Amino acid sequence: MAKLPTVAIIGRPNTGKSTLFNRMVGRNKAIVSDIPGTTRDHVAHLIKGEEIDYLLVDTGGMGGGTEDKDFEDDVHSQSLLALEHADVIILTLNSREDLTSSDLDIIQTLRAGKKNHVPIILTITKCDNPEETEEIIPQYYELGISDTIIPISAPHRLGIDNLEEELEKMLISLNFTRSDDDGNESMIKVALVGKPNVGKSSIINSFMSDTQRKKSPLLVSDVPGTTRDSTDTVIRFHDEEYLFMDTAGIKRRKQTKEDVEKFAYFRSVRSVEDCDICVLVLDGSVELGRQEKRIAGMAVEAGKGLIILVNKADLLSSEEKKHVLQVLHYTFQFCRFAPVLFCSANSKEGLLKLFEQIESVKRNRERHIPTAELHRWFRDAVLGQPMGSLAKCKHITQTDDLPPTFALFVKNPKKVQVCQLRNLENNIRRTFAFDGSPIRWVTKQN
Repeated sequence: MAKLPTVAIIGRPNTGKSTLFNRMVGRNKAIVSDIPGTTRDHVAHLIKGEEIDYLLVDTGGMGGGTEDKDFEDDVHSQSLLALEHADVIILTLNSREDLTSSDLDIIQTLRAGKKNHVPIILTITKCDNPEETEEIIPQYYELGISDTIIPISAPHRLGIDNLEEELEKMLISLNFTRSDDDGNESMIKVALVGKPNVGKSSIINSFMSDTQRKKSPLLVSDVPGTTRDSTDTVIRFHDEEYLFMDTAGIKRRKQTKEDVEKFAYFRSVRSVEDCDICVLVLDGSVELGRQEKRIAGMAVEAGKGLIILVNKADLLSSEEKKHVLQVLHYTFQFCRFAPVLFCSANSKEGLLKLFEQIESVKRNRERHIPTAELHRWFRDAVLGQPMGSLAKCKHITQTDDLPPTFALFVKNPKKVQVCQLRNLENNIRRTFAFDGSPIRWVTKQN
């Protein structure tokens, strides 16, 4: 399995860093969800490049300017995040402003702490005037931080293609390759995600054979945050192999104050991007909070299969389980398609059912409906329904994307309402088996 390379964008605020991130992400995004509660922080996004795929990360602004007394601490923590994980670093500097002490501090931190094999692309942002750009470029070479300097204007997409091309060349020169895994032949990659101390490591330990457990048991503790890294474990069940990724508990970003917690958060986000199916592990004995909703939204937006696993079910009565289901139904309205399983890592109650559910979600996520069958379904689905201009759709087809993505060809895509697409989704889920898999809709003009 090829490793997914990581590209980190760093720079102080007001250097166009987030605009660049959004521009590079937007090119590959199939649909933007407006369902309340599903939007995740723009921390990381999987980019499908021309020759190689990579995880693009926006690390946040590094310092607030020359008068920010806490700047050195901010630089330290944010730079460590980039230096620890990045295979290529994109450093952004604002061409419309003179270099600040904050910029110079960031450059010095990179020069002192960057791994030797990690290249830096110095990206000069807000370069709207080619003539002015030519005059200022030499001063950036004098910084000595990189020989690769690319001027861009993200809002106008000037230089973006050049940046992406150079970035892919660097990744290939570092011997990264696009994964050639076949979804039907390779191991299913399953990421166990959730808040700290919900029993993720205990669940994987329960799956491991006696030999595996004696050789390398996962660290299990009542202390939240014990797992600091993403740990991969291959589990064999009924002659099939599954790659389980035990991730560090995901906390809200403002709660991850320590550097090590930021690293743990980052690795968890990367595991979500890299997996096929997310298993959201909940503690059935603890009241749900906003963070579980955020984690589920992260998996849905990334287009991953989703299973909700309620651990510590042995502590719940039948009535308490019914209450948990009601709460889940209300809390996770945007992902009601996700199956819910009750289990106990201690007693192993219900654990083996997870493998059956993983196989089912995998099939549903890869399901492809022939175009002729889709046309017949669509004709019946819109009959007598308030679908507006969508009812006059001339063609519908399923693309080859994961998760299942359906393209609708209409006269005016802007007139298609979100509620109409939700109507279609509810109908297609009743007709075809898509349990555990998000569905995306793309409207195109005839």
